[in-house]
Amino acid sequence: MKAELKLLLPALRRFAYSLTGSMADADDLLQNTVLRLLDSPPATGIPLPQWAFKICRNLWIDDYRAQKVRQQAATKPELQQENYTDGEQDMLNDIQLSEVNTAMGTLPDEQREVLSLVAVQGLSYAEAATILAIPAGTIMSRLARARVAMVNALQQKGSLA
Repeated sequence: MKAELKLLLPALRRFAYSLTGSMADADDLLQNTVLRLLDSPPATGIPLPQWAFKICRNLWIDDYRAQKVRQQAATKPELQQENYTDGEQDMLNDIQLSEVNTAMGTLPDEQREVLSLVAVQGLSYAEAATILAIPAGTIMSRLARARVAMVNALQQKGSLA
């Protein structure tokens, strides 16, 4: 199981980041997820990825208020380390990533989870439905609403032409 878990870590880390919006909080969530997985391995017949994503999501839900406070503290300008780059493209990429993160942060939790699993992690609708324990049709409708909301938010910011 440890070898399989090691291969799963990058995907779990991306999922944790999509839930928290902060790399520091995502790493904390990932660590708690791994600890929980090592303490409570999946029952026979349950695939490790499905079990891992479910544990990660449940830990995030359990710790939502604390995570939200940490996320708000981490995004305050006075706490950010300034990073100066000479490359215009690097600056534009940072701005676009920030706008996407901001737009994703405005989505309801259900839409953000689905968008992360399907669009970011590349899971199928069926896999996402299994992890979130909801019908695949619900995954599709939440994803459609999330995509429309993201496009609208980015158009308002002028990120999309």
